[in-house]
Amino acid sequence: MSAPRSSVDAPSRPVPTRLAELAGLAAMTGAVGFLLVAGSLQLVRADLDWQRATLSQYLLGPWGLLLRTTYCVLAATIVVLALGLHAQLSARARSAAPLLLFCIGAVALAGVAIGDSWLPQAAPYFHHWFHHTCAITAFLCVTTGMVLQAWRFRLDDAWRRYFPLAATWSVASYALLWLHALWPPAGQGWVQKLLIALIVIAMWLGGWWLWRAGSGATVAARR
Repeated sequence: MSAPRSSVDAPSRPVPTRLAELAGLAAMTGAVGFLLVAGSLQLVRADLDWQRATLSQYLLGPWGLLLRTTYCVLAATIVVLALGLHAQLSARARSAAPLLLFCIGAVALAGVAIGDSWLPQAAPYFHHWFHHTCAITAFLCVTTGMVLQAWRFRLDDAWRRYFPLAATWSVASYALLWLHALWPPAGQGWVQKLLIALIVIAMWLGGWWLWRAGSGATVAARR
């Protein structure tokens, strides 16, 4: 009779948890909520040309408070998703780099919304610098974090199946960011909105995968 396996030989995958499931559900809800609010404002803000105006321009004026609040909710959603993915991945696949980048990006995103609530009147020149610094930081940190997080998926047996889509989606988002920033014809508002939509849809996908893992749909053993 063979000796019983010790705890050292047991798989390192934590059992599916309710917290992971809730984190995934929160990420999906936050992503869908943001898309609904931002998309609806394209219809109700007749004072802005949706093809030319960036989404940041919708932070001021009618319904601006709603969008600023949604920005802050999305920032919290990014942190929840990042923490959930970090906890659910195996020790071999975990990395502090994407977690840190996501959290910095979330703080910068919240900074855009909070700054736009009072800085335009209180300190217009500082507001211009602060808004652009926070916006650039948010885009760079979140898209870079997406690329790094997707790369870590390949090191986890259960998450490796998501690597091709996650890597393709994140690299496409990263490339579109630089195209939007460096190529003048791509500097229009609709390109920026497309980039934001790609990022938020990627968050929804990450939340969906995390929810499946937390609910027990992902059961392959980690190494």
